[in-house]
Amino acid sequence: MAENAASGSGSALGPVSGPLETLKAGGKRALANALARVEAASRDPATAALLDAAFAAPQGIALGLTGPPGVGKSTLIDALIRAWRATGRTVGVIAVDPSSSRSGGALLGDRTRLTVDPADTGIFVRSMAARDRLGGVAEITYPAVVLMRALYDLVIVETVGVGQSETAIAEVSDLTAVCVQPGSGDTLQFMKAGVMEIPDMVVVTKADLGALATRTIADLRGALSLTGERPILGVSATSGEGVDAFVHEICVQTATFLPHSNQIRYDQARQWALGQISVRFGQFGLQLVHRHIVDNRDISPFGTLSRWNSHLEATMTEAFRPLP
Repeated sequence: MAENAASGSGSALGPVSGPLETLKAGGKRALANALARVEAASRDPATAALLDAAFAAPQGIALGLTGPPGVGKSTLIDALIRAWRATGRTVGVIAVDPSSSRSGGALLGDRTRLTVDPADTGIFVRSMAARDRLGGVAEITYPAVVLMRALYDLVIVETVGVGQSETAIAEVSDLTAVCVQPGSGDTLQFMKAGVMEIPDMVVVTKADLGALATRTIADLRGALSLTGERPILGVSATSGEGVDAFVHEICVQTATFLPHSNQIRYDQARQWALGQISVRFGQFGLQLVHRHIVDNRDISPFGTLSRWNSHLEATMTEAFRPLP
């Protein structure tokens, strides 16, 4: 169980708190400061050192919660928080919201449905904007998960929504739950390979709808039978039906995950790092191409790219030998 740290102090974009234990002692203010720093200065050595320390000392489990808009993810999270806190365990929430077309920031629609006590140091909620990132998660979701997983017993990651290709939630969380609304036709999504492969469990929301929910559960069992058995739970966040069973299933799945957690988390970290390098240096390469080829009509692109490839390969090979 995470320590209920006292509230700390610090400016929104001040220096990173330092060692992980110092961050734990700083409370919500220190964590908010650290997450802001991750977003604003992710390549800062102090930020990287803090994330390395958090990655090496995971305390809790990260649960990805996804599903189409309107399925009731936020209401379900609210019920989950209450049930989880009733056991004395701590909860962190990362709500990836749609982005404002004007500011680019999170619209904070999901956060308004959470009735958490601001004075409860065992709960922390952070919204982040998806911006132009596809896959239902934001660019800093994974570093935020790593940081919060070192501080809380359960970290819930709520995505913008899920479609056939929006499976990135499984790449940043330890367990994944897909939410389905009764009678909405979402079972068809499970016939598509992308979504069908990601859930460790499926939650049929609004289970108090009775026969309609029962029929949806039966349809899902048939759809998922082709890819192996997965728990399918009926849950009503408003009535409380099935919430305790959902909490129990998270604990069961956690026990199954933990023996393999080191390798799975290492693979996730490696894929995230490769993706960051691809994006970062891909963008830099595009800038060079635009500057030296697109804007220069006297240069042949083929010979220029050939020379760049040779030079970059030699330079990067030298720079990464040995990799510190």
